[in-house]
Amino acid sequence: MDADHGHSEEEIAARISGPGRESYVRDTVYGAIDGTVTTFAIVAGVAGAGLSPAVIIALGLANVLADGFSMAAGNYSGTKAERDDIRRLRDQETRHIERNPDGERAELRAILSGKGLSGDVLEAATDAIASNRKAWIDTMMEGEYGLSSSDPHPMRAALATFLAFLAAGIVPLLPFLFGAENAFGVSAASTAVVFFAIGALKARWSLTPWWRSGAETLVIGGVAAGIAYGVGSLFHF
Repeated sequence: MDADHGHSEEEIAARISGPGRESYVRDTVYGAIDGTVTTFAIVAGVAGAGLSPAVIIALGLANVLADGFSMAAGNYSGTKAERDDIRRLRDQETRHIERNPDGERAELRAILSGKGLSGDVLEAATDAIASNRKAWIDTMMEGEYGLSSSDPHPMRAALATFLAFLAAGIVPLLPFLFGAENAFGVSAASTAVVFFAIGALKARWSLTPWWRSGAETLVIGGVAAGIAYGVGSLFHF
């Protein structure tokens, strides 16, 4: 049994009555993978072209900061648009309930019927939910649009993406920043470890075994790096 998910009366009440759980797994994983892929792609491409470590450092740092900020800004805008749409639909449902309560009750009854309720139980549940305006709107949002009752937070999503991009994206540059011997080889090895680690950690929130998730992410990153190195080699004169 999951130790973090108790079923005592107090634990159930706290979990059900508490605020909706917010997850930034997607934002973090997306930022970490993209940060590692794009930065190492620059490292591989520049190294393939035979350019100096100073060029690799300059382009890599520019990518980590500028592309990381760009991704965070894009995620902020996208999440804000999603939140605004949820609020628009919630306001729309509020107006519908005020203007046509009978029609909205019929929709509520249909939603509950689709969840397996029928007869007197269905009517009682419909009356109970319709007597609580917030519960009514939340049920309509989930049943009619498939949306959660909690709003996403654009700034938190953006910060999760940017910090993950920054933390993972700097790894391929560290051997060059510290002047390591065979810096490109060390960068490639450390980047491969990061790819695998991201995938393995991602498995915590999925049913995929950690080793398979890690290998999958490693392959994706390796293909991107191989393409970048191959393109860079075309310009190695």
